[in-house]
Amino acid sequence: MAEQSHILVVDDDTRLRELLRRYLSENGFTVSAAKDAAEARNLMAGLAFDLLVLDVMMPGEDGFSLTASLRETSSVPILLLTARGDVDDRIEGLEKGADDYLSKPFEPRELFLRISTILRRTGARDADSNLLSFGTCRFDPRRGELLCDDLPVHLTEIEVALLRSLAERGGAPVSREDLIREGGIDGSARTVDVQVTRLRRKIEPDPRAPRYLQTVRGSGYRLRLD
Repeated sequence: MAEQSHILVVDDDTRLRELLRRYLSENGFTVSAAKDAAEARNLMAGLAFDLLVLDVMMPGEDGFSLTASLRETSSVPILLLTARGDVDDRIEGLEKGADDYLSKPFEPRELFLRISTILRRTGARDADSNLLSFGTCRFDPRRGELLCDDLPVHLTEIEVALLRSLAERGGAPVSREDLIREGGIDGSARTVDVQVTRLRRKIEPDPRAPRYLQTVRGSGYRLRLD
């Protein structure tokens, strides 16, 4: 699994960040790195990660806050790193939605083993169990990949974000305002409507009479899953 997994390391310590990037890369992972939460969010807007390694004590948005925010829309596994090893801190990290917690200083080998354990636990399921189906299309929200009639369909970053937001609501309506916020869309409600129209052309048998990406009058949009 390691050679197929993309890890995002987020730590403001340049030396440690580079050490972890190099060590995990040498052990078979694809690794990206970010110095803070803002840079991490930019990377996550365009890439699908299999696991995040987050430092708790970062300037600006700390690891606890970032974890809690991500858990509102994402189930990506998260391992927290911190120099604070108190039981209360570990409990807080787990309550925010982290999958594991490792206190500094630590041996890189221990981090590797903990990452491998999390990936086995969260990723050993049949890959198809992560796919959401609607009509002839299947969408993997974790990787942002769409297949229609078993053929890959190219999605823009905004289209991936829209589908994720809609899919994670399980068929419930999502307002245009929420789609703007969660999709990082720079524009108005009209911009969302334009993006939805473009997305319908890719997933609907008849985009003029949508069966799956439906308009909910007064509410926004919903994705009707099989």
